[in-house]
Amino acid sequence: MSTLSISGLNVFFSTEDGPLHALKDVAFEVPERKIVGIVGESGCGKSTLINAILGLLADNGEVRSGQILFEGSHELTQLSKVEMQNLRGPRISTVFQDPMGALNPVLSVGQQMVNIQYRDDASKAQKAARAVEMLQLVRIPDAESALGRYPHQFSGGMKQRIAIAMALMMEPALLIADEPTTALDATLEVTTIELLKDLQKKIGCSVMFISHHLGVIAELCDDVVVMYAGEVVERGTVRDVFHAPGHPYTRRLLECDPARQTERTRILPTIPGEIPDLRARPQGCVFAARCLQQHLGCDQPQVEQNLGHDHAARCNLADEVSNQEVSA
Repeated sequence: MSTLSISGLNVFFSTEDGPLHALKDVAFEVPERKIVGIVGESGCGKSTLINAILGLLADNGEVRSGQILFEGSHELTQLSKVEMQNLRGPRISTVFQDPMGALNPVLSVGQQMVNIQYRDDASKAQKAARAVEMLQLVRIPDAESALGRYPHQFSGGMKQRIAIAMALMMEPALLIADEPTTALDATLEVTTIELLKDLQKKIGCSVMFISHHLGVIAELCDDVVVMYAGEVVERGTVRDVFHAPGHPYTRRLLECDPARQTERTRILPTIPGEIPDLRARPQGCVFAARCLQQHLGCDQPQVEQNLGHDHAARCNLADEVSNQEVSA
């Protein structure tokens, strides 16, 4: 069973220049107790996807079609605002990339951790004890005294750990981690990844991990979903997608990873071109204008090709691409 199942999701935004098709036919699953990475360059639709799941799209955005099924019974696109509010926190929690934006600077950490348990009938002392326990789980030194301190009194890495503790306080079924390591240095990034792994196993939740960092995805996630211009272009296990990518965009992303460069250079590889204007989507492959393997069929809609167990790519040449080696 999947904690989250998305199928045929289409999200549009109204603009002065016409409707912008931000997400097109997005479909993937987040299985129970698994960590699924969502990867892609800026503008690929990661943030829009999060907001669609949480029911937090801007006023000019709307889900025109598709299904977001949570825990097999909650159709998130059909819930009222009150019903979504009741799910956010206890069942679906989020960790954002900027902890200072998530933490209230004028309230102590303890007060904030007690406040977010407002749905619980436990006493204030019991809520404070639970807050101490969570801070200990995320390895905050002297957790009891930390409750009385304010966000500015903690380092960036500790603030991020506090944000993770708050997100997991109610032991949700799904944790959405929105690039939580982006603002951290390399050492803290590794520590945070290890922490998320440990907590996910302890609590038994599913995690949807959003990132543009391929190394983090490879280290943390079980499965990966590659997005480009609001479409899922490839999905599968981390091993399958990273070792035998079936979509040209996935290949180019992997080739641009600095960790794969074996020689010193001042010029890092890039993918020339830009994401297409989503107000006028191409009729065929959305990546065709930047692809090195263009062919006559690229101007036609691309059908998702099955490349093996739970591995698929939206490219008519997927079989040929997956049989090529990814250059170091």
